[in-house]
Amino acid sequence: MSRRDAMMLAAGVAVATTASTGAAAAPDATIAPDDEAGWARIGKLYPAMGPVTQLEHGYWGNMAAPVAAAHREILARLNRDTSIYARRAMRRDQITAQARAAAAMGVNPEDMGFCRNAAEGLQALISQFQGVTEGDAILYSDNDYEASQNAMAYLALARRARAIKVALPRAPTRDNVIAAYAEAFKGAKRLKFVLLTHGTHRSGMVVPVVEIAALAKAAGAVVLVDCAQSFFQRPFAIPDFGSDYVVLNFHKWVGAPVGIAAFWCRPGMAAQVATAPSEASDAAPGDVQSKVHLGTVDFAPQLALPTALDFQASVLPVPMKLARLQYLRNHWVRQVRGLSGLEIMVGDDPETFGAITSFRIAGHGSPADNVAITDTLFNRYRIMTVHRTGLADGACVRVTPALFTTPADLDRLVVALKQLVPEIARG
Repeated sequence: MSRRDAMMLAAGVAVATTASTGAAAAPDATIAPDDEAGWARIGKLYPAMGPVTQLEHGYWGNMAAPVAAAHREILARLNRDTSIYARRAMRRDQITAQARAAAAMGVNPEDMGFCRNAAEGLQALISQFQGVTEGDAILYSDNDYEASQNAMAYLALARRARAIKVALPRAPTRDNVIAAYAEAFKGAKRLKFVLLTHGTHRSGMVVPVVEIAALAKAAGAVVLVDCAQSFFQRPFAIPDFGSDYVVLNFHKWVGAPVGIAAFWCRPGMAAQVATAPSEASDAAPGDVQSKVHLGTVDFAPQLALPTALDFQASVLPVPMKLARLQYLRNHWVRQVRGLSGLEIMVGDDPETFGAITSFRIAGHGSPADNVAITDTLFNRYRIMTVHRTGLADGACVRVTPALFTTPADLDRLVVALKQLVPEIARG
């Protein structure tokens, strides 16, 4: 980092500290999970959904009106001023955005870097990790993101290491998931690198990564946590995990524009990740941003991030968001749990779920089956969901409400499932 950047970073930290102190204050009113009038007021800050019941909010989040307005203004400035802004003023705004991001993450700005999405950050940290050699073991699970599983398999192949893939229990609970990892660690000689996913994008299970990371560290492994689906959906600070690396998204539950994510390296651990091949050759081994070389990208999402963080802090504190999302999830799950032929893939312990919960229809675990189910829900019932593949015991359908989803929206899903599941099960 140049002396000039270091000075601007110090100024940015001061701005972020002031903003986060103000943002930490309680919002004007806390909205109860079942206060539909209150959540309808929040909903008016987001785009209207149209005729389709949208229950696939796990891909990326809608920008609230203030964030979308800031994004439009930034795009206009980038288009109007181009290099005049980019080369003479934009770095100051980027430093401020980095400081604000770091404050939201609970880390120091110099220990984090930006990437365009969590998949990009995970790919870089995994494929460039230097702490694995021939004969070592690395470990991941069937619930991890597909691209990350592929990166782990590639790392094992490139370093002649052993890749261990854990199949998490079919009916996951906090205890049996910890036990599954503990058993895998016990049998993994020379375990050096472990990937954990906090909020899984398939079943919706929230994995107790704090406990599992501690077990992995005790076994001698370096730990990378993917919290792309959990950041700002559940309350935590990045260092809480006790891991060495963390990757997250800002375009999901922070509601920033698509194209902005971040990664964190525990102090002293950046040097174990090689500098990106396309980065400047004089980048220092400890320079965190050098692990993902962004080059010329769409700068607007990064520059709009402070506005998104302001909105979240002043309007949607994370505990209030989580309570609403769990309330909505329970609203549909409790009406169909026990329906013959339907498997709800996550239990009801609030520590193990957030917005996402997936289902599977008995005897219909193939990807094609689940594509067909999502197509039927969309074409016949005008309900948007998404199929997920890759679990050891088969594919499933994911349901993800948003904060402004209504119980009536979820009642439409319940009606559809009560009609569709017997029909398909007879099939």
